[in-house]
Amino acid sequence: MADREARAKLADLQGLQARLAVLGLPIAHSQSPVLHQAAYARLGLPWRYERIEVAEDELAFFLDSCGPEWRGLSLTMPLKERVIDLVQSVDPIARRAAAANTVVFGGLDGRVRRTAAFNTDVAGIVRALADAGLANVKHAWLLGSGATGHSALIAFAQMGVQNIQVIARSPERAAPLVRLGLELGVTVGVHRDPDEATSAGSPPPELVVSTLPGGIDAPWEFSEGLRRQSLLFDVAYDPWPSALAVRWQQAGGRMTSGIGMLVHQALVQVRIFVGGDPDRELLEEQGVLEAMWAAVGSKAASAVPES
Repeated sequence: MADREARAKLADLQGLQARLAVLGLPIAHSQSPVLHQAAYARLGLPWRYERIEVAEDELAFFLDSCGPEWRGLSLTMPLKERVIDLVQSVDPIARRAAAANTVVFGGLDGRVRRTAAFNTDVAGIVRALADAGLANVKHAWLLGSGATGHSALIAFAQMGVQNIQVIARSPERAAPLVRLGLELGVTVGVHRDPDEATSAGSPPPELVVSTLPGGIDAPWEFSEGLRRQSLLFDVAYDPWPSALAVRWQQAGGRMTSGIGMLVHQALVQVRIFVGGDPDRELLEEQGVLEAMWAAVGSKAASAVPES
């Protein structure tokens, strides 16, 4: 019955000329249009998805200006935190992360169009790490303390990580991550550099996640042993390999780029835009996922050194 209802809903949507976009600044590099257009083509939806440059102080006006043709939005930096205060409802994960990367438009609430925000970055991280063979991790390091770091911390908690060490140039900025760790029931330490984390008795990490923006090199040195034994998950995917990933590779370590996170978080966005529910699978979802991977050149953005 549920499958029949889903097919009927999809058939109704196939006659809808909807508009969607990814917003941010800068935005020209975004692969989101390629991913989303591949998904909607696979689903038979005549939807248009584009890139639009929007600064943080322009977001409120942009949301207010969206007419009935708008179905939803993807958000990148610097908009993920700002949008929380500009929508009518926020899903629990986005509320906890204090960051949302997805907005879906509904009908009218009086004269005001309903808007809801979601965070699909958490699911993207969990699914990308599962693809890399890291479904169960006990000790992890997190590089950076920005909005993506909050999503990574929630993803760690969902994966059962028990001990998380944050490496941040400005430790005071990581205080919200410590508070979030307390809410999630996981231990979070904060250090200025890897040597300080090691000296404090931090267990060797099985996983190192960098949330630094693409093109920015990590200002820290990591021991050869750590690079060889820990998987590096770099949320950046352009340029790839990143400078940090090159150093990992030189030590014979394993690394993977953020392209997997990008694909999987986009798939969950498609679930929201099509069905309104991040947890409800699409019809023939595996085929949609394969079309999205093909659109960005398969899974080639992970690297394992030759033996």
